[in-house]
Amino acid sequence: MLLQLALDDPAGFAVLPLVQHLVDIIEVGTPLLKRFGTSAITAVRETAPGVAVLADTKTVDAGALEAEMVFGAGARFMTVLSCASAATMTAVAQVAERRGGHIVVDTLTERSIAGVLAHEYPAAVAYLSLHSPTDVRLAGDDSTDTVIGMAAEARRAGWRISLAGGIDRSSLPGAVAAGPDVIVVGGAITSASDPRGTTEWMRHQLKEAGHGWPSAMS
Repeated sequence: MLLQLALDDPAGFAVLPLVQHLVDIIEVGTPLLKRFGTSAITAVRETAPGVAVLADTKTVDAGALEAEMVFGAGARFMTVLSCASAATMTAVAQVAERRGGHIVVDTLTERSIAGVLAHEYPAAVAYLSLHSPTDVRLAGDDSTDTVIGMAAEARRAGWRISLAGGIDRSSLPGAVAAGPDVIVVGGAITSASDPRGTTEWMRHQLKEAGHGWPSAMS
């Protein structure tokens, strides 16, 4: 089980040197990409060389153009929303295959897994990101039950999955129990009083649960 650190705020860059050796994937979040562009990807790669970078582009159109930008900057993964057209998925996949990258299908717009699983995806798709929306959580629904429920069905369908959205010390055990391949944690680490200690604790919980798929990091 792999640990992905999500950076959505520039302050996260200060935490990165403390924890980069403890995480498997570093996500350059959508707010950072919008603020700094692909230079944010470059900055992460220079700070944490050797750690896979995911660009959270949430692509829905202009797939080839966005894929060229982020894979060209050194990202290993990029997100495409599950509601994107098959044409966009194919366009991103063609660039990903040429650049040695991977697609992560982000289910942010979905509250049920059935529609997501109904699509056919290109081979460049590495896993599904079952994602609890930030604004929904800020509005008061901070439960991870929806994405955890989606996880079981996606697992039965044979998909690798990640769980993302508001995962912290209290919700981590339930997320781990769902058996994802990747756990995504953002503010619980970047805003912690002890980022290194928090990451070490989380890393231990994931290690106890089992290993992920390191071949995908090669």
